[in-house]
Amino acid sequence: MLGKSINPRYILKDTTLNKLISSLSCDFVRYNSTEYHSLKVSEQIKDKREKALLGGGIDKINVQHKKGKLTARERIDLFCDNDSFVEYDMFVEHTCIDFGMEKRKISGDSVVTGHGLVNGRPVYLFSQDFTVFGGSLSSMHAKKICKIMDQAMLVGAPVVGLNDSGGARIQEGVDSLAGYADIFQRNVLASGVIPQISLIMGPCAGGAVYSPAMTDFTFMVEDTSYLFITGPDVVKSVTNVDVTQEALGGAKTHTTISGVAHKSFGNDVEALLQLRDFMGFLPQSNSQPAPVRVCDERCDLDVKILDTIIPPETTAAYDMLDVIVNIVDEREFFEIMPNYAKNIVVGFGRMNGRSVGIVGNQPKIAAGVLDINASVKAARFVRFCDAFNIPIITLVDVPGFLPGVHQEHSGIIRHGAKLLYAYAEATVPKLTVIIRKGYGGAYDVMASKHLRGDVNYAWPTAEVAVMGAKGAVSILYRGKSDVQKYEDEYIEKFGNPFPAAQRGFIDDIIEPRTTRWRLCRDLDLLETKNLKNPPKKHGNIPL
Repeated sequence: MLGKSINPRYILKDTTLNKLISSLSCDFVRYNSTEYHSLKVSEQIKDKREKALLGGGIDKINVQHKKGKLTARERIDLFCDNDSFVEYDMFVEHTCIDFGMEKRKISGDSVVTGHGLVNGRPVYLFSQDFTVFGGSLSSMHAKKICKIMDQAMLVGAPVVGLNDSGGARIQEGVDSLAGYADIFQRNVLASGVIPQISLIMGPCAGGAVYSPAMTDFTFMVEDTSYLFITGPDVVKSVTNVDVTQEALGGAKTHTTISGVAHKSFGNDVEALLQLRDFMGFLPQSNSQPAPVRVCDERCDLDVKILDTIIPPETTAAYDMLDVIVNIVDEREFFEIMPNYAKNIVVGFGRMNGRSVGIVGNQPKIAAGVLDINASVKAARFVRFCDAFNIPIITLVDVPGFLPGVHQEHSGIIRHGAKLLYAYAEATVPKLTVIIRKGYGGAYDVMASKHLRGDVNYAWPTAEVAVMGAKGAVSILYRGKSDVQKYEDEYIEKFGNPFPAAQRGFIDDIIEPRTTRWRLCRDLDLLETKNLKNPPKKHGNIPL
């Protein structure tokens, strides 16, 4: 073929080849352009993500640390199981265009939201970021919180809020207020459906306080967290009273005086670790039974120390916590509101691995009498346990309701009725042990057989009567001499558990040492209890 010319008829006459070459060239350019654009977007995403992870920046993070506080993300990392947190809406930004806010946008918009595992179980949570606009709530901030609350309701998992916010974002005006209301509505709808827990880890003021107030439990961090409707400056201007943030709405105030908070902790780390332990007592939702974990302690043995706790004198004090820790698994008891209304003890423990709620009068404080604060404290706890299928164990040593003008004028009738209502309404297993005194209407209120108690025991030291011997004799034998003789007669007749047992109001009189294994056995039996109240929209508890 060498030296021969090419026949012109073999040369392509049309533009097919040129079109093919042109097409390949365009595809190559287009591919390179797309790849470049993709790389550019990836870099933007990476850059945005890195900035979002820093919140308000290193300087503000350092300020947070100097106050003894962790950042929003550090708190999540400590609270959740390792590498289990899945974040939502990291790139969300506020929509405000007033007061120069359009130039001040930070990804995430002052709150970190998502879900993670705590002790291997799903939990939805939000953690407000004080380094971004002081953690203030914007409309987008609120939407992020509402999103995880909605999802928690759908799947049946608890919601935990780590609150650290300066309040409503003033620049947004009514949009911010609308955001609060959206959260409040979800708090109400979720109440009794999924557990809601608030941990106050910084300021929480104005409208922001009402969401924690509607959750099931509110915990605080000492010295760094505050709850109040109006701050010290407003209080000063309106009432001319000087007050510090701590005195007005600090952890001590709300855990000892107001009863707004259920417990406080020394610092962020302690609070988050304690909260992890606390979550282990709660079910995921109202459709699940109380959680059960493996118990390494035998529950079929006598606990002999229980025979030695009650003093021989009926008026002598003792610590009800000594009874509680000796009947629960591994002496582990998570007390709720330990510094408020100390004349009654409430909290969570386990019996043979099963979570239980425990209510006990505290003879060490005011003889264990029921007053307004004790009644409200116990009523709210009983209703929580009933809402979430947690059996209730009641330990009774109550001389009655506290008399006095202040109590009557403050409404002890109405407030005492709350506890009565709560016990009467509850359909979960209810086990009661009368340790010593069960006097008057207070005997009825404390989970008596008459309020559908499932199992009611009495120790040999129990006294079930209308009132104590001295008061009864002073009425029955008014004006007679030798009152002591009648007092002894009254004690002989009523100062023991036999009258109640003879009438079937007590199922058995038991030796104290047998209490633990009997309660464990009864809880196993009552695991399949199925009791329903009459159909209704809802009752009308005397609020």
